[in-house]
Amino acid sequence: MNSYYLKRTARAVLTVWMVATITFGLIRLLPGGPMQQLRADLLRQGGMTAAEVNARMEQYTSLVPDQPIHIQYFNYVAGLAQGDLGQSITEQEPVVDIIAETLPWTLFVMETAQVMIFVFGIVLGAFLAYKEGTKLDSVGSAISIVLSSIPYYVVAILAVYLLANIGGWFPARYGYDSTVASPGLNLPFITSALYHAILPIGSVVITGVGLQLLAMRGNSIQVLGEDFVRVARLRGLSDRRIATRYVARNAILPMYTGFLTLIAFSIGGSIILEQIFSYPGVGQEMLQALENRDYPLMMGIFLVITIAVVISVYIADLTYGLIDPRVSSGDSSEAY
Repeated sequence: MNSYYLKRTARAVLTVWMVATITFGLIRLLPGGPMQQLRADLLRQGGMTAAEVNARMEQYTSLVPDQPIHIQYFNYVAGLAQGDLGQSITEQEPVVDIIAETLPWTLFVMETAQVMIFVFGIVLGAFLAYKEGTKLDSVGSAISIVLSSIPYYVVAILAVYLLANIGGWFPARYGYDSTVASPGLNLPFITSALYHAILPIGSVVITGVGLQLLAMRGNSIQVLGEDFVRVARLRGLSDRRIATRYVARNAILPMYTGFLTLIAFSIGGSIILEQIFSYPGVGQEMLQALENRDYPLMMGIFLVITIAVVISVYIADLTYGLIDPRVSSGDSSEAY
């Protein structure tokens, strides 16, 4: 078991190192790539010598262009280990500070939506499984298929047009109302943030709950056909105990890893959503960095998103055996 954890830890560290190395290549080694573009932009500004341009590039990217590649790589990795992601070209601020300011907004919207999707999907999917073959099951499954086939940004655009612009029930710009609340753990700020996040969260939940529901329904139907469920019924156990103790626990297990992975991937998927709602999150910063060719900021956000995915998969690997002992013991039979 110790070797299992060591292997997973080594794999996570190796993945992060590989991503950091690729990031280094993208900002320095590609011909005509970001470093050359950054140098050209600085030279077009005028009034700077070559040495001053190099000093400015070192400030932005933590790399000295005239140093050998291996020294630049060592300095780059050493800077990452200390949390130095360079400085934004357009905003003139450390990339770490920009990400620290915007990432909580993205996490609030996207992770709240993912938790709601997971909860609603499990509850509704288990309910439809118990109603298998009925008209309610057919209608519910059909609606789930339709909703899961609609991109979330289509629902988001419709929500902005119908509920914000025409109806006026929600604000057209999102985040929080600075005129009535200041950021912090206070009720006005929390209420304002929730009010401004209803449409972004709702857009993701409406289009994402369908797949989760269908997955839970399929898992529950499979578990309902197992021998240990039949034995439980013959023993006279109540439907509630069978549903919670036997069916739900075994049906949820296969969805656990996917849930943690979706939580991380949803950070990267927030770019379009935050653009539609003008939401002040990391996705909005990523898009602006692409438009402004702000490569230090763009690569810093990319690296943070990738690390979030690696950590989520790592946590899933380490904890799946705790919630399902069959994984660690190698037993493939159903749990009683």
